[in-house]
Amino acid sequence: MSAETTQSISIPTDAQLRQRGVQRVLLITLLLNLAVFATKVVLSITTGSLSLMADALHSVADSASNILGLVAMRLADPKPDWDHPYGHAKFESIGALFIAAFLGIACLEIVQSALSRWLDPESGLELSVDALTFKLMVGVLLVNIGVTVYERWRGKVLRSPLLLADARHTTSDVGITIAVLLGLWGVQQGWLWLDTVLAFPVAVLVVWSAWEVLQENIPVLTDRVAIAPESIYKVAMDVEGTIDCHAISSRGIVGQRVFVEMHLVVEPLDVESAHRISEQVELALQDKYGDVRATIHIEPYDYIEPFDADSPPS
Repeated sequence: MSAETTQSISIPTDAQLRQRGVQRVLLITLLLNLAVFATKVVLSITTGSLSLMADALHSVADSASNILGLVAMRLADPKPDWDHPYGHAKFESIGALFIAAFLGIACLEIVQSALSRWLDPESGLELSVDALTFKLMVGVLLVNIGVTVYERWRGKVLRSPLLLADARHTTSDVGITIAVLLGLWGVQQGWLWLDTVLAFPVAVLVVWSAWEVLQENIPVLTDRVAIAPESIYKVAMDVEGTIDCHAISSRGIVGQRVFVEMHLVVEPLDVESAHRISEQVELALQDKYGDVRATIHIEPYDYIEPFDADSPPS
């Protein structure tokens, strides 16, 4: 192989491989969610079930969140460019917030359907449910559970807030499907109230899932501290040649990419030796926390500022 051919081969970075992995998971779950949606629509038409139709509409939100996730990951290119020197990773958290919005919309649909059924309990009298319908709905339930487990597993492996948020969204769909199954069984037994009562706990589940998504992603978008300053201080001070470390700040996601800024005082007086120590500090941070991009400001030898973890960087 020639030198020119070798140079033309582009080896993807870990961040790019992670991005492709997230996109692959989203595509697989999108296809499964579309199959689930089609099944629910057919069953709602053949049975005349309003709850099944509402469940099918919720599956539209599942598919929409997958499409949104694919778009967000397309934009969340880990490589920096002229307009985004820190990369595009926050687009992934923005996509997760939209999924939280979908969860909120699904919750409103559930409550509205439950109230309508409560005010008009005879709306389910025309339901026609047979054994095949229950078998197909159980199959849909198993698919939803499989998607949830698979997406959560891959989300943890790839450290993707988007996949974890979407897995919670699918979890809410599992709860809704269980409620629909129990509700249909109750209607079949003449217990119309059962379908209505079960809708409210499902709504609580959806709200809780949305709240967890917000809790995980808002800190990233607001640049909350990624690594405790005292932890960074300890790592820096363990490097031979450092005298003091202060004005420490960090942001990002540990395991993906973290940006660290600090002021450093070192023993050597020459620039070359001081620069070498600053590189050793950055390598030490990378060994402990993964992908870390550190901006280190070297200060004069006799300048020492007491470290205070409670004070913001100056």
